[in-house]
Amino acid sequence: MSDDVPDLAFDETDRLPAIAQDADSGEVLMLAYVTPEAVERTRETGRAHYYSRSREELWEKGATSGHVQHVREIRVDCDGDTLLYLVDQEGGACHTGYESCFYRTIDGEVVGEQVFDPEAVYDE
Repeated sequence: MSDDVPDLAFDETDRLPAIAQDADSGEVLMLAYVTPEAVERTRETGRAHYYSRSREELWEKGATSGHVQHVREIRVDCDGDTLLYLVDQEGGACHTGYESCFYRTIDGEVVGEQVFDPEAVYDE
């Protein structure tokens, strides 16, 4: 990282959690993990990049769906171990078609809005 970036406390697998929050509404959209490379790509392109733990690869949010996240600002928490991406979200943030990944309560009640049909977007 350059000298103007605070020290980031990546874990032993070189990852940090990153929260994506709608820059206008303040709604929390999703949580994903980033690596140093994902952070660098995000800063270079202005679009959110994350690290898929299941696929073990870097990915750009919206590369498949078109539902990209334009990052307005990246904030770092006080310990340097979590990032906050303030984003302009195109389409839904959740692969299930919802605007936010946090679309249901712990009791299973759906409280979010489904904004696209995932079967029409992904080969599931």
